[in-house]
Amino acid sequence: MNVLVVLLLWAIVLVLAWPLALLVLVLWPVLWLLSIPFRIVGSLMEALLAFVRQLLFLPARLLGHRDRR
Repeated sequence: MNVLVVLLLWAIVLVLAWPLALLVLVLWPVLWLLSIPFRIVGSLMEALLAFVRQLLFLPARLLGHRDRR
């Protein structure tokens, strides 16, 4: 559904301002490539925070606390 909305918006921009739509079409892969390092850093930070959370809750788990999930 999200892809359909993006495609529809791009088609509207193509009709209203075709040079801008073509510029977006050309620059989109470049922007995607530039975002890869930020995605990697975000994944590493998420893993680090999950590790710290598990480390902080380790004593409670060792004492027998169970989650209610």
